[in-house]
Order: sequence, then C-alpha cells, then structure tokens
Amino acid sequence: MNMEGHLILGLDPGYGRLGFGVIHVEESNIQLVDYGVAITTSGDCFEQRLLSLGNDLQDLFTHHQPHIVAIEKLFFGKSSTTAMNVAHARGVALLMAAQAGVPVLEFTPAQVKKAVTGDGKAGKAAMQQMVKILLNLPMIPKPDDAADALAVAITASTKKW
Repeated sequence: MNMEGHLILGLDPGYGRLGFGVIHVEESNIQLVDYGVAITTSGDCFEQRLLSLGNDLQDLFTHHQPHIVAIEKLFFGKSSTTAMNVAHARGVALLMAAQAGVPVLEFTPAQVKKAVTGDGKAGKAAMQQMVKILLNLPMIPKPDDAADALAVAITASTKKW
C-alpha cells in the first residue's frame, strides 16, 4: 500500500502515561499533527486506569481517524510487575485499534532507534533530537513518552504497508 496522504498514530504504551504522536505522511514529507500523553490517576484502581486509557484512545481515534497505528513492542526491563501492567495497557491500545478497524504495525525499540537515528543502539537523547529534526520542530517534544510515540510513528512512515 502507498504511504502518501496518510495519518499515522504512534503509541508508546504505558499505564500511568501513554504517549501518542500523530503525523501526516505525503510522499517524502512528514508533518506533525498532534502529540501528548494520556495520563491516568495513580490512586485509581488498575481497571479504572485501563478504562481511562481506552476512553482517551477512543477519543484520539475519533478525532484523528488514523490510517494506521504504530506501537512499540513490549520491552521487559527490571520489573516484571511493571512489564505486566504495561502489557495490559498495550492490550487496551490494540483492542481500541481493532475496534476502530485500523491496522497495527509493531516495532521493537531497536527497530525504532535504527529507523529514526540509523543506529539501533542509539540513546534517548539522540532519538529525541532526530524526532525534532525530522519533524522540523523548534524544540524536542515533551514529555519523553510523546517524543517516543512520535519516533514510533516516524518508523512506520519508513515501512511499506
């Protein structure tokens, strides 16, 4: 499928903060549309936090009507409890994409780093700087979750789907 004239919603999954970034791709031009984070309340029960994420994602799908969703694959770090909770949030994101009828592309952190910086082992600062450059922004997008989501969306823009 051709990438011209498409909206890509990039997601950096998390249950406390889920980063999102929306870009418009036409030919070789990438343009920023929107970015930010969906934040849940730490005092709420976990299932309420997942519901909150689902509602926020539904609003994003309704508002932007993306053609594709790009999401980062789960990276298991130090805490298996945190990884499991992030996996639940990721599941909500996949469910919302399926309900919206939007295809999903998944990328490992190394794939995102390679696509955005040319180096699969690049650090966070290098990634954020390249997001700023590629989207022709005056500053690096904040918070980090949003910049990461934009990097995932940019990665999808480089793929044939």
